[in-house]
Amino acid sequence: MVSMDIEPYIKEGKRCHMVGIGGVSMSPLAILLHGMGIPITGSDMNDCEAIGTLQEAGINAMVGHSTQYLNGVDYVIRTAAAREENIEIKAAREMGIPVFERAEAWGYIMRSYKNAICIAGTHGKTTTTSMVTHILLAASADPTVMIGGNLPILGSGYRFGKGDSIVLESCEYYNSFHSFFPTIAVILNIDNDHLDFFTNMENLKESFRQFASLVPPDGSIICNLDDENTMNALGLFDKELITFGMGENATVRGVNIRIGGRNPSMDVLYKGKPFCSVVLGIPGIHNLKNALAAIAVSIQMGLSIESIIEGLYSFQGVDRRFQYKGSINGADVYDDYAHHPSELCALLDAAQSLEYKRIVLAFQPHTYTRTHNLFDDFATQLSRADITLLAEIYAAREKNEIGISSQMLAKSVPGARSYPSLDDITKEIATIAKDGDLILTVGAGDVYQVGEALVNWKKYFKDGT
Repeated sequence: MVSMDIEPYIKEGKRCHMVGIGGVSMSPLAILLHGMGIPITGSDMNDCEAIGTLQEAGINAMVGHSTQYLNGVDYVIRTAAAREENIEIKAAREMGIPVFERAEAWGYIMRSYKNAICIAGTHGKTTTTSMVTHILLAASADPTVMIGGNLPILGSGYRFGKGDSIVLESCEYYNSFHSFFPTIAVILNIDNDHLDFFTNMENLKESFRQFASLVPPDGSIICNLDDENTMNALGLFDKELITFGMGENATVRGVNIRIGGRNPSMDVLYKGKPFCSVVLGIPGIHNLKNALAAIAVSIQMGLSIESIIEGLYSFQGVDRRFQYKGSINGADVYDDYAHHPSELCALLDAAQSLEYKRIVLAFQPHTYTRTHNLFDDFATQLSRADITLLAEIYAAREKNEIGISSQMLAKSVPGARSYPSLDDITKEIATIAKDGDLILTVGAGDVYQVGEALVNWKKYFKDGT
């Protein structure tokens, strides 16, 4: 019987084929394995910048899937998005070639690090992982990093360091983070999402419980005291929990909160005693909460207060997280990845604290199941903008078997309109934008293209695209 433990396979000479090699965590994994002397090939259904980067690194990365790519392969690593019906996955099963999840490979790699910091939660993972990265760099810890977005200080979403610490954004979808080996596990929050897989909140909580149980006895579980679902999920743990939040009993607590403007700040207590004061380079109380999680990690690692203060202040955000794109007609254009009502709420709270005259929101719903399951919550948040423009639902991995549409959502949001294309939204915003407006392009799909077109409007209009 073929072993399904990945450890015997990640060795020099064992040929690996990666399905979905262009993915945000697959491409750095390919580069890392290639650097370990492992022969790597890979395929992806879409051409992208990562394919070119991989090819420049000497990796045979191909666009499109074919069973021929499996010739001579010892094992396959797949992205979570590549399911059993993928022709390469199906053929590998038939040929008896072991198929491993991407998370299993990262889990194997992190076992060689003294500190494996795994940051999980429904919201805030990318930002918090980035904050921890900034602090580790300020402390000269030379970390290895895996982030689900582009962090400007790295020029990418990953970094290979020579230090004893690895920090990874850890996704719950398909229970991916169950393959990890955290010495420090962070749970930022647990909210209704990915219900196409988990089906209900109790399944979600159980998944996070299992994740937390992976921490060894001498490790740390860091969790959000202010989040009811998180604390309920972890309520049965015998292990001492390190909590963060604004609540009175939080181990790492934020007090004297100041959230107006672009540089929110707070004083931080550790076990009830003054610890430090921090100022952030990005707005929003949700980011102060993310910072508290990063501070809790830093304390557990014994990092200096100076590194914490410097690292948090130097962090100016990550791509697609309230990212400034430019301006049009005197209006500022920002882009954000928010694709869940709670994320929209946090984004709009931050936006409203900046005191623009109007908020113009271009939102692209992401997946039919999420739009259907959280319909009323989406409508509530979308109603907060002064002007709301809705793009068609971004299908991602799904087919519309529910009969949901952006037109239906627009009817539930006063004054909102839906548009058949991103071009139509771009032209509409270019017509109405004026000085004092904040224009937000929001969603996990390709709505960011609207912002890029707006800030290059003269060229966009000239080209007639």
